[in-house]
Amino acid sequence: MKKLLLHLDTDPIPSTFDQAVVYDAGVDNVITYGGATRDNVTPHVHGMIFTRGGKNLKNSAIFIGGSNVPATEMVGKAVKKAFFGPVRVSVMLDPNGSNTTAAAIVRKVLTNYDISGKNVVIIGSGPVGQRTALFLLKEGAAQVVLTSRSIIRVKAITDQMKAAYGVDVTPAETRNDDAVEALLKGAHVAIATGPAGVCVCSNSAWKNSDTLEVIADVNAVPPLGVESLEVMDNGNEKEGVRFYGAIAIGNFKMKIHRGAISSLFNSNDQFLDETTIYDIACNIDT
Repeated sequence: MKKLLLHLDTDPIPSTFDQAVVYDAGVDNVITYGGATRDNVTPHVHGMIFTRGGKNLKNSAIFIGGSNVPATEMVGKAVKKAFFGPVRVSVMLDPNGSNTTAAAIVRKVLTNYDISGKNVVIIGSGPVGQRTALFLLKEGAAQVVLTSRSIIRVKAITDQMKAAYGVDVTPAETRNDDAVEALLKGAHVAIATGPAGVCVCSNSAWKNSDTLEVIADVNAVPPLGVESLEVMDNGNEKEGVRFYGAIAIGNFKMKIHRGAISSLFNSNDQFLDETTIYDIACNIDT
């Protein structure tokens, strides 16, 4: 029986990227729908669960994506609500690639590196930064600082993370290079998850820290997020600091994405979200 995957995307045009990864993961056919909302997905879900029964249900799965993270998460809740007891299929939730990207960042940072008791600064408080903070605290980091240009905005985010996951993330404001430099003094790990084409960490910011050991950046669009970092850096050491660039992180992200898609077809009752996708990433060699 062929492996079928229903791709629900909250954007009007479903992501070509996500579809390509699905085929590379060994899926036989992808059924795609854009403009997915919590109000219109139920008939599509029923089409997947009522056409196959019993042990054959594991040959169908659902992937939920889109650039709007809250909207994608609401679709995920609607999909679960459409199931009937054991009549369900496995689901993967990866809005804007944030779950797989954050998992890749953390696994790269932890390559031959013990995060226990270390201080981390994440420059950028979007979905990737938030999930990276969550995973690093799970791995034993002593403190994770999540930053934004607005302390009001980042404080709201860290409060939400406390309510959702029970974790204490420290909010901080980074309006200029001096603020970043001050935060990096005493930090062991710095991770740039800011917008594409924006340098958020200058040479002076990281070079003036006596404690930094690892720096990672997910920005592949010049100028890169961290000055002097290169996209192909994969543990390269510069001035005593280990660097990881966007290509090295991205290559591993693809392995995680494909591995998670493949695992959907092991059973019909999985729901892969930020935490379960990270568990999968931990079993893939970096």
